[in-house]
Order: sequence, then C-alpha cells, then structure tokens
Amino acid sequence: MADMLPQEIIRKKRDAHTLSDDEIGFMVQGMADGSVGEGQIAAFGMAVFFNGMSMPERVALTRAMMRSGEVLDWSDADLGGPILDKHSTGGVGDKVSLMLAPIVAACGGFVPMISGRGLGHTGGTLDKLDSIPGYNATPEIELFKKTVADIGCAIIGQTSDLAPADKRFYAIRDITATVESVPLITASILSKKLAAGLDALVMDVKTGTGAFASSYGMAKELATSIVEVAHGACMPTTALITDMNQVLGASVGNALEVREAVDYLTGARREPRLHDVTLALAGEMLALGGLAETAEAGRGKAAAALDSGRAAELFGRMTAALGGPTDFMEKAEAYLAAAPVVRACHADQDGVVIGMDARAVGVAVVALGGGRVRVEDDVDPAVGLTDVVQIGDTVDAETPLAIVHAQSEGEAEAACAAIKAAVKLGRADDQRSAVFERIAKS
Repeated sequence: MADMLPQEIIRKKRDAHTLSDDEIGFMVQGMADGSVGEGQIAAFGMAVFFNGMSMPERVALTRAMMRSGEVLDWSDADLGGPILDKHSTGGVGDKVSLMLAPIVAACGGFVPMISGRGLGHTGGTLDKLDSIPGYNATPEIELFKKTVADIGCAIIGQTSDLAPADKRFYAIRDITATVESVPLITASILSKKLAAGLDALVMDVKTGTGAFASSYGMAKELATSIVEVAHGACMPTTALITDMNQVLGASVGNALEVREAVDYLTGARREPRLHDVTLALAGEMLALGGLAETAEAGRGKAAAALDSGRAAELFGRMTAALGGPTDFMEKAEAYLAAAPVVRACHADQDGVVIGMDARAVGVAVVALGGGRVRVEDDVDPAVGLTDVVQIGDTVDAETPLAIVHAQSEGEAEAACAAIKAAVKLGRADDQRSAVFERIAKS
C-alpha cells in the first residue's frame, strides 16, 4: 500500500466509486499513525457522508478500525460462558446498561461493557458511574478483565488502546458536520465492540424526539446497517428499535439515575417502560449467547435472575471491585450526592400527557449542570429530575410533571419552565409499547 495517496482515495470516493479493502485499510492506518492529515480525514468523511458506502466497504472500514489498536483476547481467561454486550444510540434517562450488565452476568454471560460519556442532551453511562464515590471508570485492562472474569461484568470507558483510529476519526467528524452518516456511525460503534472481543452484540437503536435518530426511517436504516455489517464481521447481532419520544424511566441526572438503577435491581421500584426495554434487551443477549432457546425464554430467565436478587448482588460486587464502596447497594442514598433545592414542577392546568419533547427535557438537565456542552465541561452529579411523567399519565394539583433537583431556586424555576414547554397535555391517552421493532439478519 506504499504507493497509495490519500488524495486519490478521497477523489475516488468523492466521485462515488467503491473503495477496495486495501484503500480503506490505508486510510484507517493513516488515521491511527498520523500519516493522513486532519484535512484529508475530514474530506474523506465528507465524501462518505454524501456518497455512502456499500455493505462490503462498511465491513472493511469496521474491521480496519478494529485492527488499528488492541483487540481483547479472552481465551486465557477460561470464562466458561459467552462474551456479550449491548450498545445504545443514546437517549434521555437511559440507564439500562447499569441494570442489564449484572442481569446478563447473573444468567451466565460475561459482559465487558465499554461505555461513553454524555454530550449534548443525552446522558452518558460513565457520568452516571462517576457519581459513585471511588468508582474507577478507566481501570487498567488487567483489572477490567479480572473483574469480568471474577464477577461476570464490568462497565468502563474506552481506553486509548481500543480502536484509536475511530477515536481520531470521530473527533474530526464531530467538528466537520459528518457525524450523521449511517456507514460511519456503524463502523464507529462496531469497531469498538469487535475490539472488545465479543461473541455477540445487541443494539438498542432509539428513535423519537430525544434520540439521535429522530426519524423512524433513519433508526431502521442504522439498525439494519449495524446488523448486516456485524454479521459480515462474524459477530452475531440483533437490534431493537425503541421509543425515545419520552424520558426512559422516572429520572434524568447522574446520581438520580444510579439511585433509580439501584431501586430497580433491588425491586424497590421498576418503572414499566424501563423494565420492558431492559428485559427485552436481556432476552436478546441471552438468546444470541446460547444461554436461552429464544429471546422470550431469555426474558423469563433474566426476570428470574433479577427477582432472585442475584443481579443486585453482582452490581454491588462490580462497584466494589472497581473502587466503589463495598456497601453501596445497602447505603446508596448516603453515598450519592444530593442537590440542596428539591421542588415539584406542576403543569399550569390539569390534563393527560399526550406528548413530550424528550430532547428539551434533556437540555433542561444540561442547563442545571447535569450534562456537558463541551467535552471538557464538569458535570454536577446531584442535579436532575425525578418522578418524570410518562405519556398517558394524568397530571393535576397532586401529580407534578417532575421533581426538580437543583443548586438554586432560580435554576429550578428555569428547569420547570423548560419542562412545562416540553410536555404536551390533552385529553387522549397515546401510550405505546417501548419496543417498536426487532431487526435480525435476513
């Protein structure tokens, strides 16, 4: 590949021609070692954005980015079960990973979950875990692998060793308006998952007002692309398209969502839509991993592991193994930060919730300090919302739209105004299932 020139590969894709595996590999290697410049990477991303990629090109890009760094090898760990994971395209109130990893581990799977931080209106799993005192979201690979082997699951952040080409490419896409490309999103997600050494993956592709894929068409296109490319890279994958037209669960905000996850795992409270999505994903993971005959049977097995208390036990052990308190599950409220101002946000009139701009709700939490606008921004773990209404709920003088947790009365007032504007009231009940469609290999 020494005779290749980046500009000629860019020209070829600019003119809507199909790239060879070697040409794609050359560009990815240049992203990883710095031999391809930032401007050339930006131009390549824009050419793909406008002209797309065939399925074989997507597979080649995914594999090349996976091979740009370390690929985890679990063969020496003698795990005795399948290595499984789930990835979500992100949403408001999405704390599913916190429950799903220990549930699947309790059923015999091994879950090396590599998650991200929040940016914009969506929250990040790592920001939630950071609200647990002492939790180390970026451990050495050795501790990560030991935790997975000993406990069955570990949730950490992407290390610099895994898919470094993707890390550089994504950063450039983010500032050159080429993030919204299905082939590039597909390769970005799957390269990291393949580098984690998975046996199978389940995708949670969210659609609606609070999702990256706001249109159903884009969500289905992305879900189909990921499933097809993953199978092309020899990793069995299914995808569920799920609802993000409203907050998932009852809370938004880092420490508040961790508390909801603890309540869910211990059985203190399980919001129905959150429960539906969590068990649906668990069932898919267990079926793909050969731990259940069907996704429905997997769902039942997951529910039993949850109700037995085994999943809660494993979450507590994982937290302690990664530096958190050994008694976190018993004393979560004592360890999690609390905001000084807690006030109910009531609607200006009674009615039934018939719609929600979930993105606006997420933005309101960011404005409270619960998210970041720039990567380097600090996040306040204490602020956010609890008891958020769902579509179909009736609100009145006794039932608020949400409980606001803020650092000041002024910030609480501003958040309440944003929530009132985001929630649409009427007289009809438009509640729907939280899982819209299942996408599998045709």
